[in-house]
Amino acid sequence: MEIFVQVKSIGKRKPVFEAKPYQVAAPRTLRDLLLEICRIEAENYNRKTPEQPLLSFLTQEEIDDQTQNGKVGFGTIYNDKKADIAKAQENVIMAFEDGLVRVFIGERELEKLDDETDLKEGDVLTFIRLTFLAGRMW
Repeated sequence: MEIFVQVKSIGKRKPVFEAKPYQVAAPRTLRDLLLEICRIEAENYNRKTPEQPLLSFLTQEEIDDQTQNGKVGFGTIYNDKKADIAKAQENVIMAFEDGLVRVFIGERELEKLDDETDLKEGDVLTFIRLTFLAGRMW
């Protein structure tokens, strides 16, 4: 089934990236969904190869978009180290459990890893990335 995923960050007006299509095999729980999306992204990353373009440049629009995300770069991969899918999946579960990520399907928030997803074709999944304020907590 095809679903769409977008990532938002608190305090930013625009999503980190617009809704992106994913082909998933109807995950039953939020845990299954997070593991599947993480696996897909890690495999996509592992397929990238380090490249050296003849001439690198960014348009002003690309710079403005990347500035909104907090990092401006050329997207160059400087090493050939591959992502460890199992470790990445462990990290995504930990990030959710630690409250660093909120997950919504449409307007409904999934609050527990064992919550049923009830995904339908074309649903929009939103990840909201939470960040800590600068400074001390005590």
